[in-house]
Amino acid sequence: MALLRISRACRRFQTSHLSVSLTQSLFHSNPNPSPNQCLSLFHNSPTNPLKQSDRRCISNLVEAFRFRDFNSIRLVQSAGISTSHGIAEEEEKKNGDHEGDRRGPKSELSWIELYLPKQAQPYARLARLDKPIGTWLLVWPCMWSITLAASPGSLPDIKMLMLFGCGAVLLRGAGCTVNDLLDQDIDTKVERTRMRPVASGDLTTFQGLCFLGFQLLLGLGILLQLNNYSRILGASSLLLVFSYPLMKRVTFWPQAYLGLTFNWGALLGWAAVKGSLDPVVVLPLYLSGVFWTLVYDTIYAHQDKEDDLKVGVKSTALRFGDSTKEWVTGFGIACISSLALSGFNADIGWPYYTFLAAASGQLAWQIWTVDLSCRADCNRKFVSNKWFGAIIFSGILLGRLSS
Repeated sequence: MALLRISRACRRFQTSHLSVSLTQSLFHSNPNPSPNQCLSLFHNSPTNPLKQSDRRCISNLVEAFRFRDFNSIRLVQSAGISTSHGIAEEEEKKNGDHEGDRRGPKSELSWIELYLPKQAQPYARLARLDKPIGTWLLVWPCMWSITLAASPGSLPDIKMLMLFGCGAVLLRGAGCTVNDLLDQDIDTKVERTRMRPVASGDLTTFQGLCFLGFQLLLGLGILLQLNNYSRILGASSLLLVFSYPLMKRVTFWPQAYLGLTFNWGALLGWAAVKGSLDPVVVLPLYLSGVFWTLVYDTIYAHQDKEDDLKVGVKSTALRFGDSTKEWVTGFGIACISSLALSGFNADIGWPYYTFLAAASGQLAWQIWTVDLSCRADCNRKFVSNKWFGAIIFSGILLGRLSS
């Protein structure tokens, strides 16, 4: 109700020609005014130029402030109303939602909350549609492989690129659904994950299973458009998808298992174009993706290392500890070397190696500059890997066109 009132009040503010100085004067005289003080200033000031309708707007706004909810403060700010002299900052500190804090980056309303019906929002969040970085990381190996399989001097198959793009959204969503269903007991104990739809109770386990079936059915429709060899190869990846969430319980190397799962598209993309696999090209490409995943997901895992210790799950972040940068540097070198070998075996043109050098610099920047003790910085470096994938894709595309 507070959010509804404050939203209405904010819309009224935007349509009226209210001077910002009035709001600033309110908080300048008292950085933490009570609701009654707010009402007294706006209703009783002799210089108050507000219309009666604006006064009602202020009343609704101040009444909503009684709840002092951080999200309400954010909605006021998004409407263009200044909450000066530390009110929002105090609320951020109180709720632990500031940069460098254990929660990581500041949370904001996503397009899911803004545009989707309320009933559909938990399902969209379950599929992580508001966090596309996972889809990028899944789709790039597919795009690399499809483009590498193109004939010399030719563009890649556009239909295949579109099919695999849609498939990546569905498969990533299905993987997240499986993960949340199997990990709901763990997610409730971890601060970063306790508000996920299944863990928080927004969706039941049965609803999650039904949604998983729906995603897999759509994915099957895409898979059936590929050749028989690719259908078998693609279906076999489901074994990895369904078993991956269990790996953190049994091994300190779940990131390696994620690499095997997330980069399956490096095999599948080539097979979809060629109808078979060429091991000297696709195996180094596949391994490069596995090493790449070990880099970015180890950095990502450092966000949760304290919580992982508490709940008893494993990760490479815990396995490597203070030696993390040395380990991921080795994985980065192995990734770039495997990409170079794959391109060489595919007889790709020289532009590829220029872009590979640029990608090496991007990966080195991540590893050397990441602050593994800062959750926000770990997340920033993790998200930046979409650009690493884009650089490699551009290199393969231009290298194939020039070969």
